[in-house]
Amino acid sequence: MAKTLSAYACTECGWQTSKWVGRCGECQQWGTVEERARAGASLARTTVAAVVGRAARPITELSGDAVAHRPTGIGELDRVLGGGVVPGAAILFSGEPGVGKSTLLLDAAARAAAAGARVLYASGEESTGQIRMRAERTGALHETLYLASETDLATVLGHIEQVDPALVVVDSVQTLASDQIDGGTGGPAQVREVAAALIRVAKERGTPVILVGHVTKDGSVAGPRLLEHLVDVVCHFEGDRQTSLRFLRTLKNRYGPTDEVGCFEMGDGGIREVPDPSGLFLSRSESPVSGTCATVALEGRRALPVEVQALVAKSSTPNPRRVTSGVDPSRVAMILAVIERRLKVTLHDQDVYVSTVGGVKLTEPAADLAIALAVISASMDRPLPLRLAAFGEISLAGEVRPVAGGAQRSGEASRLGYTRLLGSSSATLEQARIDAGLAR
Repeated sequence: MAKTLSAYACTECGWQTSKWVGRCGECQQWGTVEERARAGASLARTTVAAVVGRAARPITELSGDAVAHRPTGIGELDRVLGGGVVPGAAILFSGEPGVGKSTLLLDAAARAAAAGARVLYASGEESTGQIRMRAERTGALHETLYLASETDLATVLGHIEQVDPALVVVDSVQTLASDQIDGGTGGPAQVREVAAALIRVAKERGTPVILVGHVTKDGSVAGPRLLEHLVDVVCHFEGDRQTSLRFLRTLKNRYGPTDEVGCFEMGDGGIREVPDPSGLFLSRSESPVSGTCATVALEGRRALPVEVQALVAKSSTPNPRRVTSGVDPSRVAMILAVIERRLKVTLHDQDVYVSTVGGVKLTEPAADLAIALAVISASMDRPLPLRLAAFGEISLAGEVRPVAGGAQRSGEASRLGYTRLLGSSSATLEQARIDAGLAR
């Protein structure tokens, strides 16, 4: 006999329970458990194979030309996407409010329209008049760029059928809702249904769809985790509101690399790309200053020279401060311990501040040596040579380990005029200090 099943499942991780609970027992998230009723489901019923309408073909008989990357006209955006937009791809853009997501995508939509394609820009956050005003300011006006201000999913799908665009931009996925699904706008069930419907349209029509997603207070994409699994590409747009520099990174990319970064600059006339950001993260000082050291970071296939600055001052509190900006705090704490233990430099009663220039974030271990030399230079109040750059990973034993891309880092540093390079050639941190001219 058929038995009606009523189960509750977590929208984040899929954990199931027979009764409703406020907190998921697997991922420990609050308010994510929802009812999933299957009326008339039978425990003995099995899935029957359906008639195949389109037979499977050998992979060698399929051509990849129809799904090749199509450039957007923005070089930095193409770099991050792996060469351009793939037909039928679903791309998710996330970022803090006001960072420039809508401005960048409106520019990309206008460039696609200028190339002869029909583009639909659907916004649930702004009216068409507001979008038109921003387009006038950034020079993004074109006849084949269609605007729609809608919050209903069915209406947006109707616009897609009517316009028949070659590119669709939806800003944002949390503002659309379907009347076929219970729950408020922006809820997990609504976001899941809206994203699934738009992705289904993208795959069926071969039209790339770009979705803008909100972020939570910790910087992750708002909504169910399933949203990131459904789309093909996840890009995160980041930047400090106090500076004009913006970075676009890929968190997931089925059609290209995930370690590329695009550099942009926000100005009064909109957002523009920065193809060569080599000098953005270096100070303008022409004389050596204590507590500064240059390094070369690798972002994908791009080498970025970055200056690390450190300040060491006598602490007036029992617990000295350790303040960082742009670098990993735990990594800095480890480097300070190695310096004090291996080089006998007293830091336990000193306040230490470490920062990068230009707001760039250093996450790779290759910056360890530059951080260590900057701290030692600040503690001794002795500047490093002006044309010196350092990169290398520091172990707990005080060794300087080689890092990937050494030749590329050295080439970029030499191109910018750095004549002294410290890296794996200095086997230990003590030897690196001597080579840098910071010997006692």
